[in-house]
Amino acid sequence: MDATYWIDNLQLQPHPEGGFYSETYRSATTSALPQGFDGTRSFSTAIYFLLRQQDRSVFHRIKSDEVWHRYAGGSLTLYVLTARGLTTHVLGDQLENGERPQVVIPAGSWFGAMVNDPHAYVLSGCTVSPGFDFRDFEMADRQTLIGQYPDHVDIITRLT
Repeated sequence: MDATYWIDNLQLQPHPEGGFYSETYRSATTSALPQGFDGTRSFSTAIYFLLRQQDRSVFHRIKSDEVWHRYAGGSLTLYVLTARGLTTHVLGDQLENGERPQVVIPAGSWFGAMVNDPHAYVLSGCTVSPGFDFRDFEMADRQTLIGQYPDHVDIITRLT
């Protein structure tokens, strides 16, 4: 199986941040949320998300926690920028190499991802709670991020 197999069979569509996705779950139950959210949100949402070797998930942030799950393919590195600086997490199944099949991205963090193997793809899933809404989605501006994180120009340049 290759990336095309998953894109075709799961009917994945291009995602604005890069890669391909399909929403698979949106809770019918909604809730009013605290200040900082515009309106109500579903309790939870889930998507399939696929990156090919040539794709990038560019730096972006959302207002909710996001849990990444690995399903198939190789591994990818998630790059997370917070007030403490840059943290990396490898989503994969080679536990002996420090990879993990699940990674949590805290709400409000800038994050992006790249496939590690130049000949691979990664099929993952992302679960968001409170549920994902594009009103909560913000793509990063390269110069603004470089101004905030000048020690990480290389990765910011690659993922913006």
